[in-house]
Amino acid sequence: MKTKHILAAAALAVAMMLPSAANARNNPVDIYDLSLEQNLELPEVKSGKQADRVTAFQYNAAVAYKKKNLDVELMRDGEVIIITFQSSRLFAEGDTVLTKDGAKALQPMLAALKPQGFYKMLLVMHSDNTGSETYTYELSRARVNAVYDWFDANGDVDFVVPYALGDTDPIVDNNSYDNRARNRRLEIYLVPAELMIERAKKGDIKK
Repeated sequence: MKTKHILAAAALAVAMMLPSAANARNNPVDIYDLSLEQNLELPEVKSGKQADRVTAFQYNAAVAYKKKNLDVELMRDGEVIIITFQSSRLFAEGDTVLTKDGAKALQPMLAALKPQGFYKMLLVMHSDNTGSETYTYELSRARVNAVYDWFDANGDVDFVVPYALGDTDPIVDNNSYDNRARNRRLEIYLVPAELMIERAKKGDIKK
């Protein structure tokens, strides 16, 4: 697959995004040129029955992921699912090669790639603050690339957008071993894409 590296602004850092497949460029809004914040906001779901159907579907999907022992949250008034994986579950310490156990842990996420255009999946990799700014960024970049490559090898990545944030967005202070481990994480955002929104509009939200 021919690839191209793209730069996008995200949060407090410039995030290196992985290449997209060429046919992903057919989208009216090029999701690979958007910042993380923009991709979390778009596309919008109209209020009313359409939004109610999307949030109901996403709630049920979140419950299903929770039953698989995944760390699940909802945001954007219940429209977006966040699933968090600790880096230690995916990579050996300081390494950037996805482990066999890491691939097994990600396996439930493959269902979100079908049908194409139902979800927009954002892969957001974080590190702790151990090392220089360049090191923490490059570590998170290499790791999110590894995750993206795994999805590419196992599904369709036209609607998968990776971001590397380094240590710019900690969830707790980096003042202990346990806290640093919590900050080293992969967040996967499942954002309703046009196909889900269109089906919600018609009242047929099933995949």
